[in-house]
Amino acid sequence: MVESGTPALNRSRETRAATQSGYLMLFIWLVLLGVAAWAGISNANSAIMVGWKWIVVVLSVIAGTIILCGFYLINPNEAAAIQLFGAYKGTDREEGLRWVLPWLTRKKIAVRANNVISDKIKVNDLRGNPIEMAAQVVWRVTDTAQALFDVDDYKEFVMAQIEAAVRSIGSRYPYDDIEHQEVTLRGNHDEVGVELRKALIERLEVAGITVDECGLTHLAYAQEIAGAMLRRQQAEAVIAARKKLVEGAVTMVEMALTQLSEKGVVDLDDERKAVMVSNLMVVLCGERDTQPVVNAGSLY
Repeated sequence: MVESGTPALNRSRETRAATQSGYLMLFIWLVLLGVAAWAGISNANSAIMVGWKWIVVVLSVIAGTIILCGFYLINPNEAAAIQLFGAYKGTDREEGLRWVLPWLTRKKIAVRANNVISDKIKVNDLRGNPIEMAAQVVWRVTDTAQALFDVDDYKEFVMAQIEAAVRSIGSRYPYDDIEHQEVTLRGNHDEVGVELRKALIERLEVAGITVDECGLTHLAYAQEIAGAMLRRQQAEAVIAARKKLVEGAVTMVEMALTQLSEKGVVDLDDERKAVMVSNLMVVLCGERDTQPVVNAGSLY
């Protein structure tokens, strides 16, 4: 019985390649060069040709040529994937002069950190508002076999996954919340950055790439609603400020009436309390400086 379903991806795994130090092979090549030179010169200067010396020259030249074809260099933070007729045979991460059998091909790949700033993309946030977002991502290759053989072009793959992750995170949170009761893109940069990094690591794992650092570099409302949303933010800020101002004024009036009553400074009836409350609220909530009016007579 055959079970239906999608077959699992056969992922590559980086292994250590069987390579040699290039300096050792360079010494061997110099020895062969010296042997070939000795045999050729001595045979040429000799009155009688010695056949085995020419054989030594030919074999030394052949072996030296094979050795010369196997040299390659690896720079710091660089690796070389070794292949034999297309089959992966391991990765060499040892920097410096290296050597491998010449019929094995070498494909170099940088494993240093890469810094990428994505293009600005338009995303709808959790509330459906169109916003513009861009992110900065520091990434590096951790598994050379996966980066080279499991995706078509790992650099293009990184850029595509960054855009997809930014879209996903942007649609998961609102742009702003004046009441500060939700996690927002604007007010919670650290939390959003952590979520973005986690999403990118999961997406790039198939390519043998990890993310060291990431965060949003651009966040703004789209141009078509920027003016309206700015006025809305200003109105919400004014309302919030007024609310705080009224709450503080009520608390201060309540405290003033309580202390006046407890200390017996003045005995106020309901009408006088209402007048005092009105005057105090005007003083505390007014935007302009108040002008006191001296009452020389009675309230009645």
